[in-house]
Amino acid sequence: MVLARLILGLLNIAPMTGYDVKKHVDSTIRHFWAADKAQVYRTLAGLVRDGYATVEVVPGVGLPDRQEHHITEAGRRALTEWLASDLTPHAEREPFLARIFFAGSLGREQVLDLLRERRAQAEVLLTELTARRARHAEAHDRGGYLMLATLENGLTHVRAELEWLDTVERNLP
Repeated sequence: MVLARLILGLLNIAPMTGYDVKKHVDSTIRHFWAADKAQVYRTLAGLVRDGYATVEVVPGVGLPDRQEHHITEAGRRALTEWLASDLTPHAEREPFLARIFFAGSLGREQVLDLLRERRAQAEVLLTELTARRARHAEAHDRGGYLMLATLENGLTHVRAELEWLDTVERNLP
C-alpha cells in the first residue's frame, strides 16, 4: 500500500508514464523507498483498476505512443487520507545488520570484508545524495522544502552509518 501512495504522490506532482514514475522513484525517493520496474507497473495498474489514476494515450511523434498516468480526485483523496492518517510502526529489515549480528563465527578478515563492502556502498550513496542535494539546493515552497528535508534525512543516516562502521571496525576484536 505504501508504494501505491508514493506513486500517487508522484502523479500528484505531474502526470507520468510508468517509465517516468520509475525514473522519479530512482532519482527522488530511493533513499527511503526502493521499487523495481515490475512493482511500479503492477502498482500503476492497480491504481487505475481502483480508480485512483487514469491512463491517457499520448500520440508519439515519430515515437511509440505514451501511456501517461493521471491522478484522479479519488486518488487525491486517498493520498490526502494516507498523509493525514496515524503513523503505523513499520518493521525495519536490514539484511546487512542480520549478517553482522551472526558474523561472530567468521574470521576477523571476513568480518572486515563485510564492513568494507558496506562502507563502499554507503560512500556511493553519500556521493549520490550529496550530488542530488547540490542540484536541488533551494526550496521555494513547503512541498519542495519537505522533499529536501527527506534528502537531508537520508544524508544524515548515511553519515551516521559511516561513523558506526568506523567504530565497529576500530573496536572489532
